[in-house]
Amino acid sequence: MALRWGIVSAGLIAHDFTTMLCSLPPSEHQISYIATQHPQHKSAVLLCLAAGKAVLCEKPMGVNAAEVREMVAEARSRGVFLMEGIWSRFFPAMEALREVLAQGTIGDVQVARAEMGMNITILPRATDWRQAGGCLLDLGIYCIQFLSMVFGALKPEKISAMGNIHETGVDSTVSVLLQYPGGLHGSFTCSITSNIPNTAYVTGTKGMAQIHKTWCPMELVVNDEHKEFPSPVLGKGYNFMNGSCLSYEANHVRECLLKGLKESPVVPLAESELMAEILEEARKAIGVTFPQDKC
Repeated sequence: MALRWGIVSAGLIAHDFTTMLCSLPPSEHQISYIATQHPQHKSAVLLCLAAGKAVLCEKPMGVNAAEVREMVAEARSRGVFLMEGIWSRFFPAMEALREVLAQGTIGDVQVARAEMGMNITILPRATDWRQAGGCLLDLGIYCIQFLSMVFGALKPEKISAMGNIHETGVDSTVSVLLQYPGGLHGSFTCSITSNIPNTAYVTGTKGMAQIHKTWCPMELVVNDEHKEFPSPVLGKGYNFMNGSCLSYEANHVRECLLKGLKESPVVPLAESELMAEILEEARKAIGVTFPQDKC
């Protein structure tokens, strides 16, 4: 069964997604991929859902939790597939990490931390308040998705945040502490002005597992044992590192649709709602609000 893709955007990530799709068998790949700026996600998603089109929406799905809840409610009421594009979840290294956790290789999980920071202020959208720029929505989403995955999409009991605000009004560097049920602890730091290690790790009663490149993990280290997962060779001319790895996400969506699923078991809609709630709470805790928060 062939799936036809519609690309809603003309940006760099949309280009990479198209490049990747063109390298896959056309017989395999009817779905819309939303890759517009953050504030335009909701209108584009709702438009496609109203037309009965399955949707893969780039992260973050919405500017705030209310937007995400509205999109999720619309998808469920219409019985149409919707998934947030957390591509990191589908990398083989991340799948291997989930297996490590499930098998108890590092024992009972106790603490998890993620970092992602790079100076991307050269990109106008990164510091544009009207485009919902800032580190939490752009980079923090990668960190919170890691913690959420590790802790089984548990809702934190307490969230504390501190950070810096850019002169344009967006969050520039933010650190967040999360206390989960059962005494579990998570934390993350994200930044659009500072280059930081971009690693994530989880510690348990029997050891530790770590991934490098939080957003596109190609290596997994478990109790000092290293394993690499090379990216597939698919097409040329990508804008972003490991753009061909978008194929992991695209193939997962295809499998979901072939099975008749209305949402992904790997990035379920309830978890997208939870992650949006956490990011919004952290953002507001440091004093950053966007126009969409007043709607």
